Amino acid sequence: MKAVIQRVNSATLSVKGEVVSRIGKGLAVYFCVERGDVESDCALFANKLVKLRIFEDAAGKMNLSVADVGGEVLFISQFTLAADLSRGNRPGFTDAESPGRAKELYLKTAQLISDLGISAKLGVFGADMTIDQQNAGPVTVIWKK
Repeated sequence: MKAVIQRVNSATLSVKGEVVSRIGKGLAVYFCVERGDVESDCALFANKLVKLRIFEDAAGKMNLSVADVGGEVLFISQFTLAADLSRGNRPGFTDAESPGRAKELYLKTAQLISDLGISAKLGVFGADMTIDQQNAGPVTVIWKK
């Protein structure tokens, strides 16, 4: 699993011009399931995400989590994070999990985030999505299992 996690003031996800999901303050999470990932990885990621301290406290230090600030998560499937750029100029995606299994683990992870008390809004798995987001900081971190 890989994820790009961005702290945002707001984010909106649309498909074919129609708004599907919208969040205020929180995290935009671009999430990729790779071959060999298992359900226990979903829990590992969900727990890390909910507790990740990347929001500033009153002293300006990154000491607060998305839960601490009452934030939301826009959870976006993005298989292109599995891109292999080692040969040629066209990325290879052989490390990405098959769509059926990837969707299953994506939805499982979203459910676990919600079970931990964080509103998780979803993208549309496999769709061509447009994401408008206002980054805060900017703060961007990468998680790799």
